[in-house]
Amino acid sequence: MSARVTPIETASVALLGLGSNLGDRWEHLRAAVRALEAHGAVLAVSNVYATAPVGLEEQPDFLNAALLLRTELAPEPLLQAMLAIERSQGRVREPLNSGQPRGGPRTLDLDLLLYSDTIVSTPRLTLPHPELHRRRFVLAPAAEIAPGWLHPTLGRTLMQWLDALEDADSNRIACVQRQGPLLAVPSGA
Repeated sequence: MSARVTPIETASVALLGLGSNLGDRWEHLRAAVRALEAHGAVLAVSNVYATAPVGLEEQPDFLNAALLLRTELAPEPLLQAMLAIERSQGRVREPLNSGQPRGGPRTLDLDLLLYSDTIVSTPRLTLPHPELHRRRFVLAPAAEIAPGWLHPTLGRTLMQWLDALEDADSNRIACVQRQGPLLAVPSGA
């Protein structure tokens, strides 16, 4: 009698934020989803939300979404892949010491928000994303596809963080409006 061998799960699930406020915003987001499929299995994509800019307010409104990706890439290589996808969509990241304001207009912005229950703090990457629990434009799409995901350092689910946000300033409910699905739903789904 032989023992049954169960394969070890080597993939992790990452929660990504997607945003665009220049050019064909919908197409930039769709292109990002297609490109991310090369780095793992896309498990879910939220609806798209039209959102007011935060920080630098003199710029076009954003379209934002969230995506769950099962990937075998570790966090740093996944971040590098995400930066390459941004560049492929025309994103130019200015160096921090360039004098350019942070948070300006961009064709594509991909943020690694959560990576399973991993905690990382390096000069290039902080996980969980430090602003995740403070921003409605991130939490609304993220909580739509992963409402029960427990923040690994703060001990609340994404839906609990969203419900706890005050309806004020850049987190006003009116600043984050659902626009509809990013991807067509397959027939029969």
